[in-house]
Amino acid sequence: MGPMRPSDADDRAMLEALAEAASAGADVPIGAVVLDPSGQVIGRGHNEREATGDPTAHAEVLALRRAAEARGEWRLEGCTLVVTLEPCTMCAGAIVNARIARLVFGAVDDKAGAVGSLWDVVRDRRLNHRPEVIAGVRADESAALLRTFFSQQR
Repeated sequence: MGPMRPSDADDRAMLEALAEAASAGADVPIGAVVLDPSGQVIGRGHNEREATGDPTAHAEVLALRRAAEARGEWRLEGCTLVVTLEPCTMCAGAIVNARIARLVFGAVDDKAGAVGSLWDVVRDRRLNHRPEVIAGVRADESAALLRTFFSQQR
């Protein structure tokens, strides 16, 4: 089976995730949205670690929390998480635990990525759930947001 291709819906959702990322203020510009099985956005988030002082306030975790709240349950079966940057180990674990069906991400994270770069948590055969993964959707736009942010930090 070849690599999975992004759909038009994935691309539109990535535009929403990029908009979330752009609204992160003093935080690293990473954004995420959760789509229900019909394609509706049911959770969104951007990094809020600086804003809240919460080390777990990554875009993916916040979007998953909000989606679970909207659905009234923690199991997000049939849902898609779309995020601008490859998830870290914490977020990859949360994606598996939430039973996300599909993960779509933008740029790879060579320093902390846990969906193929340093680790591959979400596709580890030892775990009880493995989402479908589509990587590289609007990766250049995501990477550009991050480059701009970090160049302004120096």
